[in-house]
Amino acid sequence: MNMDRRDFLRRSGAYGMGLTTLGMGIPPRVDANSKVQVLSIGVVGSIGGADRRQIAGHEATEIVGLCDVDANYLEQAKADHPDAFVCRDYRQAFAEYADRFDAVIVAVPDHSHAPIMLTALQHGKHVYGQKPLVHQLEELVLIDRAIAARPDLVTQVGNQRMVYPGRRAAVEILRSGVLGRAIEGYAWTGAPNRGHYFNFDHVLSEEKAAPDHIDWNLWLGPCAEQAYRDHLIPLAWRSWWDFGSGGLGDWGVHVLDVIFFGYDELVTPFSVKTHAPAPADRFHAYPCQSTLTYAVDSPRFARKFFPLHYYDRGQTPSRAALGLPPGPWPDSNMTVVVCEGGVLSLTAGGGLEIWRDGKKIDGLAMPGLPEFPALNHWHAWVDNIVGKKTELRTPFADGVRITEAALLAVKATRFPGQELHWNKAELAFSNHQEATDTIVRRQYRSGFGPPEVS
Repeated sequence: MNMDRRDFLRRSGAYGMGLTTLGMGIPPRVDANSKVQVLSIGVVGSIGGADRRQIAGHEATEIVGLCDVDANYLEQAKADHPDAFVCRDYRQAFAEYADRFDAVIVAVPDHSHAPIMLTALQHGKHVYGQKPLVHQLEELVLIDRAIAARPDLVTQVGNQRMVYPGRRAAVEILRSGVLGRAIEGYAWTGAPNRGHYFNFDHVLSEEKAAPDHIDWNLWLGPCAEQAYRDHLIPLAWRSWWDFGSGGLGDWGVHVLDVIFFGYDELVTPFSVKTHAPAPADRFHAYPCQSTLTYAVDSPRFARKFFPLHYYDRGQTPSRAALGLPPGPWPDSNMTVVVCEGGVLSLTAGGGLEIWRDGKKIDGLAMPGLPEFPALNHWHAWVDNIVGKKTELRTPFADGVRITEAALLAVKATRFPGQELHWNKAELAFSNHQEATDTIVRRQYRSGFGPPEVS
């Protein structure tokens, strides 16, 4: 591996910021035969295989390393990349092979996101990380510090639905102010139990030995030691408090994103109140209705505060209360923004409606919208690494804001019906010491904690 080329990659990484999040126009690499060398961590799973294959499909990349705690998954991926090095432990990948790769795909369960992503940033690697960006509120601040310390690195959250023209148009409409001042936002997810993604019934099977192909110690990673159980791997860990982020966390980036892209002023909420059943010890509560409130001092908002309502399990707001005619919502995963001059309604798949005075308008027919050329979400990350100006959504800077909203809604289910006053700068709930002590951070198992990146 040519170290001069590696230094060039690190210097030339275009860092996307804010709503346009475009590449910085860095000249392309001079060596046309050189490729971005990529390490894939979490090589199959629910999305890891798709991430790996999509990024491998870019002409400027090569998958040179495979890392997974599941030996069966490694064997599958190795068939696609026979020359790649293989390891089970991500720490080994960075300790022994760091000079072989420039960029990292992180597609592992939520609880290991921050330790692996921050290790990658610490080693000067560009990072494509799956959602939700992190699992603990404290980890939001660790990511903030890391990207501030390494602005040369290109980061991207797994938010593939932002390629749809309707979703990109929604951002332009909100930013333009054509609907008038914003009043409130709604987002919800059906969080269906597709492919046993969730353990809604809170099945707690007996403790047993993990299957031979799973390295259970490495799968646990930063979490306290505990026994393996069925109804956990490969997918239903999303419902477990220690490992996943429930439906709210799993879908947050796909339904909350447009609101944050549309309004830069929504930086960090000052309160969260979630209605949910009494918390279960090991699992996330279902169903949930959460309201996050942001302080805003901007002529783009109708009031000095902006409430953002986030629901799961298909719970929806009243259409009549939003000034809409009777009828079903067009999707089970939705984003709605209520403004003084109309209502924007958006499906996860990009179906965009604008409602004014009870009449529906095709959102993509709104005047003044730019063209939305075809966009490959995964390739945009690679393009920006090599200096090509391609629309990049969602860099970690935006991912932090989106994930904060989702995590606060998730964590507040431990204190149902209680208003928690959040202070991100202090990593504390100013009116609730118990919440500060219990839902802001975790005790990392020795050897698996995230590094500080400076």
